[in-house]
Amino acid sequence: MHPNATTDARPEAMGDVPGICEIPLTRAVVQYRDVHELDGPGGRIEDIGLALILEGRYASTAEAIDLGSGRVKVLDLSTELVLLDWVYEPTLDHVSQLITATASTGDGDPLRRYTFQLGLRLLERIGFGPLTRPSFLRIGYRDICRDLDLHEGTSIRFVLGPGRLTRAHLDYDACALEFITVFRQRDAQLERALGDAFPTAMLRRREPAGLADSIGYHVRFSLPTTLSEARTALGRMRRGLASLTARFEPERFAPIERVLETFGARETLSGLHIHEPLAHVVDVPPPYTASHAVH
Repeated sequence: MHPNATTDARPEAMGDVPGICEIPLTRAVVQYRDVHELDGPGGRIEDIGLALILEGRYASTAEAIDLGSGRVKVLDLSTELVLLDWVYEPTLDHVSQLITATASTGDGDPLRRYTFQLGLRLLERIGFGPLTRPSFLRIGYRDICRDLDLHEGTSIRFVLGPGRLTRAHLDYDACALEFITVFRQRDAQLERALGDAFPTAMLRRREPAGLADSIGYHVRFSLPTTLSEARTALGRMRRGLASLTARFEPERFAPIERVLETFGARETLSGLHIHEPLAHVVDVPPPYTASHAVH
């Protein structure tokens, strides 16, 4: 008996999988990032990177609403998909009604309030973990940007001197601040300032890869494993970014400091109720002293 080559032959590895998402995604809550849309690094300030799929028969052109901004957009989720949860049909219907009302009245506040609270409730239910960590970090960094440099993007701008501008955005997946400059040569002044502002973080310089690229700096923090650790890391980022603003632009920082002293810093994550795992305590022998010495 001769084996059938057409059935016994092993196909190429990539022949085993379609390579694209073929799941209907309507009612799904997904996490998206820069690769899924055309916004700049860090995304827009109103967005939180969590979206409810309004119509997702085809993942490559999924119509979604960001749960922070209430802005409807089209996402390409065909090759990368982080699906966190699903909503019920009545919830989707209510969101659709709010979208229609916003289009007719021009008042998007009810839609934004509802979707943002929906996003926070979902995060509370899912909890903090590797999949949700980017969403928590994005919400926390958005608060920092609103306090220090509110504009359309989720980044903070620093004017280091004439013609010397840098922007800081957060890589939500790596928990690292990315400082993008406009110059190609190493900036010793900025490097010293970053070292002073973030003494416990790992600082690396990214050399230009091409003629159109510029020098960049990467300030990496330890990946948080709990919400408490994430808030601690964000607190270090806030203090470091505030010190950089005070160092390079004291006149701009003075009114910001007064407002923060009066009203306090934004911290959306402090209002979330998420179960934190108990810390593992290890018995440690008492420190060595002279009384423990063996004579």
